[in-house]
Amino acid sequence: MISPEALDAVGSWLQQRGGDAGMERDLRAAFPDLHFTFCLDDDVIADTPASELPGFNLYLVDSSSHCLSLTTDPEAASGLVVAELVDE
Repeated sequence: MISPEALDAVGSWLQQRGGDAGMERDLRAAFPDLHFTFCLDDDVIADTPASELPGFNLYLVDSSSHCLSLTTDPEAASGLVVAELVDE
């Protein structure tokens, strides 16, 4: 489960820190109980992110079955996709 508070905390951290070179390492260190995947938002096939932030969308990941999948259910979520938004 990923609580709304945890989602907000990650979002706040990203807004303060931004997408610098050490972001992935430092985000994992700041939230060691969460699993993170990083990509560009264009690579995500989903209708609605769990959180929309300037520069990033956050999607919930469910790892309860054999393969990872995106979910909209925070109770089933075990991790987050941090999807960077890039101006084209």
